[in-house]
Amino acid sequence: MTVVQQGSVNLTSISVPDVIVQIVPPQQNYINGIATDILGIVGTATWGPVNSPTIVASYADYQTKFGSLQARKYDAGTAVYYASLNGAQNMRIVRVTDGTDAAATVAIGTTGVTITAKYTGTTGNAISVILATGTAANSWKVTVTLPGQPPEVFDNVAAGLTANAVWVAIAAAINSGSGALRGPSQLVVASAGASTSAPTAGTSTLTGGTDGVASVTSTQMVGTDGTSRTGMYALRKTGCAVAMLTDCDTSTTWSTQVTYGLSEGTYMIMTGPAGDTISNAVTTKASASVDSYAGKLLFGDWCYIADPVNQITRLISPQSFLAGRLAALSPEQSALNKPLAGIVATQKTNGNAVYSNADLKALADAGIDVITNPCPGGAYFGSRIGRNTSSNPVINGDNYPRLTNYIAYSLDRAMGIYVGQLQTPSQREQARGAVSAFLGNMWTAGMIGDVNNPGKQPFSVQLDAGNNPPSQVALGYEQVSVRVTYLSVITVMLISVEGGQSVSINVASITPA
Repeated sequence: MTVVQQGSVNLTSISVPDVIVQIVPPQQNYINGIATDILGIVGTATWGPVNSPTIVASYADYQTKFGSLQARKYDAGTAVYYASLNGAQNMRIVRVTDGTDAAATVAIGTTGVTITAKYTGTTGNAISVILATGTAANSWKVTVTLPGQPPEVFDNVAAGLTANAVWVAIAAAINSGSGALRGPSQLVVASAGASTSAPTAGTSTLTGGTDGVASVTSTQMVGTDGTSRTGMYALRKTGCAVAMLTDCDTSTTWSTQVTYGLSEGTYMIMTGPAGDTISNAVTTKASASVDSYAGKLLFGDWCYIADPVNQITRLISPQSFLAGRLAALSPEQSALNKPLAGIVATQKTNGNAVYSNADLKALADAGIDVITNPCPGGAYFGSRIGRNTSSNPVINGDNYPRLTNYIAYSLDRAMGIYVGQLQTPSQREQARGAVSAFLGNMWTAGMIGDVNNPGKQPFSVQLDAGNNPPSQVALGYEQVSVRVTYLSVITVMLISVEGGQSVSINVASITPA
């Protein structure tokens, strides 16, 4: 008697009488869509890993991992704060520097032990190391503090030790932890020196930490691709549905950003420079040769904010408001006419000026969006146009790149299980059923559909001899052809009004909708 997995035994070659139980995995495969709320943000910070995408759920989480927001261009903390205010809760942060960043340090006991901040940046200058008498006899207690974070306490260190062994034990406790409940420090690293003198109780504060931001430009923001990815390219394979290079207003980067967005299935939110003019924006976009659904270009009408940390009113790019809103929306939705939080004014509205229809038409025709107040829905700040940079009217809405990427990358992730299997009628039925069930769930959820034929299935899935000829099958190919009808985003509401003393209304003839 034998229990085997399906496919592990050649059933045509069994000659010995026996019982064979073959375990068959479930034949129906179901597809769970990919996350569409992941927002990638590239920018500068005062703490944290450099060029290493880090998960952040909120601004408070960002503070712990990267320090407080700063009143300066390219600041990732500012982008996180306002993206979170508009609904973003699942972010990937990439910190960039100009290469001059340095970690704060302090030498305790001259040559006793050198303490160095775990990360570069000015946040490290707020770290203090306190040496005090330990709880156990003849021991030391080392406490590492950083405002806003729980203190790290290493107690009963170097008990009974003397001379240089004390410093070695202190360094070991900081780097490796002390006991089962106190792991290594997450704030500093330590290096023991050659001192043989006994420690002196007291507090030492780290100094010399720098952020490395003075010379940051679009070059660092875009970064480099390859084995050691930096900047934007560090976001590869992180699953970001939406991404932004904070305050990166250099037009020569737009085509690069769009190319990256196409390769990763990411909707790139780009911006023009503060105080731009419409004519210059239109000309610049044309010169940059950006015409793709993978990028959304925002007009350089930057936004005034009430900085919650520095207590000042300052300008930031419009990116984080829309990036956060888009990340929070379901992928079939558009940012058009959705209220945005945290904006005090824009450069345009701050002067009590409004966009004319001609202004808005020039931006819309060029594939450039703008945040302004009022919006069609009321007196609030929001996306006024809701378009990407494509000139194709059937794919230039916010919903097209997001929904298309959602469908494509969900199928890409789920359908790989069929590679390596035999192409049989049952396998085709399973694969076709998996795709159909996924699209059927989207239809039920109201993500796709045909409004004029609401009862008609808004998708088709073909996997048969019609699109898999023998010549293709013989080479190991299997083709699934999928067609999906998207729901339309209303961009123009046309209301026809016939009024007058001569107008006659026959109520009985009006058919309810």
